[in-house]
Amino acid sequence: MTLPTGNSLGLMRILKLTPSTEKRLLDAREVRDEDAARVAARIVGDVRRVGDAALFAWTKKLDHISLTASSVWIGRKEMRAAQRRVDRKFIAAIKHAAANVQTIAKWQIPREWSVETVRGVRVRQLVWPLDSVGCYVPGGRNALVSTMVMTVVPAETAGVKKILVVCPKPSDEILAAASLLGVERVGRIGGAQAIGAMAYGTKSVPRVDKIVGPGSRFVTAAKQLVSHDCAIDLPAGPTEAMVLAVDGNARWVAADLVAQAEHASDAASFLVTTSLKYAREVRAEVASQIRELSPDSPAAASLQKAGAILLAPSMQAAIDFVNRFAPEHLSLPDDDGMLLKKVRACGTVFTGPLTAQALGDYATGSNHVLPTRGWARARGGLSAADFVRCITVQSVNRGGFGRLGGDVELLASAEGLPGHAAAVAVRR
Repeated sequence: MTLPTGNSLGLMRILKLTPSTEKRLLDAREVRDEDAARVAARIVGDVRRVGDAALFAWTKKLDHISLTASSVWIGRKEMRAAQRRVDRKFIAAIKHAAANVQTIAKWQIPREWSVETVRGVRVRQLVWPLDSVGCYVPGGRNALVSTMVMTVVPAETAGVKKILVVCPKPSDEILAAASLLGVERVGRIGGAQAIGAMAYGTKSVPRVDKIVGPGSRFVTAAKQLVSHDCAIDLPAGPTEAMVLAVDGNARWVAADLVAQAEHASDAASFLVTTSLKYAREVRAEVASQIRELSPDSPAAASLQKAGAILLAPSMQAAIDFVNRFAPEHLSLPDDDGMLLKKVRACGTVFTGPLTAQALGDYATGSNHVLPTRGWARARGGLSAADFVRCITVQSVNRGGFGRLGGDVELLASAEGLPGHAAAVAVRR
């Protein structure tokens, strides 16, 4: 059977999920973006060496914004003015979303504990918030107010005192949300230059301990570059959405695929199914819904270039592929609980037909800063735990020393480290 691969019915390709198809998809995602890495390295290097002058020059060149030391930051007065300008229903929605994110964040903070491993040997854990973090809020085609909530609220809940927020073109909604969340100021900077400024510090931008938040390919490349010197959360972008289904409401599934595709032209949306009939139904719905979007939406290009409908030979093959791909978003709209038990790698899972991915993007309380490019095989999304450091404290009394000392001397000698053995022996 030959499957349609063009876009006579719409935009998404229908491909058989074969080993060669899977290899092409995985290989394409693993190709290093040399262009983004090269550009980011130049920009970050300039900012690190020259400071404000480079930051302002790159902001002028790339974002067409003229900045000075006195105009980098938007303060509380301007943010409160923006709060008065936005719709009151928007204010209520932000408060609702922030409250939900905070509820989840409280559960995510690691707990302090104390345990006696051997009588006389006690180990305990202290949980301390980071001193400072930088929250990157994308502000290119769309200023993502939801990212403000997803980064600032967990940091505040974890107890971080110094929270910098940057957004190249902050809208009234961004500034209003910042005001509501108690942010002191918002920087009018973005791109790789903002990452460099927060990682290394300039006269106008203080250095932070960690940078969090999604961004463009250049922001992602810059974060990975500075991670040698400044902690980052995770590679978050480009967006990936996957739906695993064999029946159900094709219109709803198509809506999830289209929604995530509108983030950027390189966002990847996939339906994985065992039913060719269902694949064609979803494909037709995607084509219909694309026509309802603005002509300048990147969703059409995204679905055609980066997305696909994958026809798996069996449900087990489909699940195995999902786990190897480790998508950022995974929907199981018709799951009865059995599929979820088999999922091992993804950023976040949406179960049930009413659980639209967009609900998680904004307001369920789960964080939308999620691992992409296969990083979900190793970690989950951003959480309050990313804003604390866990310190172990060890104390040994005379009795505990007697119970451990001999073993440690033997182990140190076995490793050929006589100084370690002597550090114990000298205390006898």
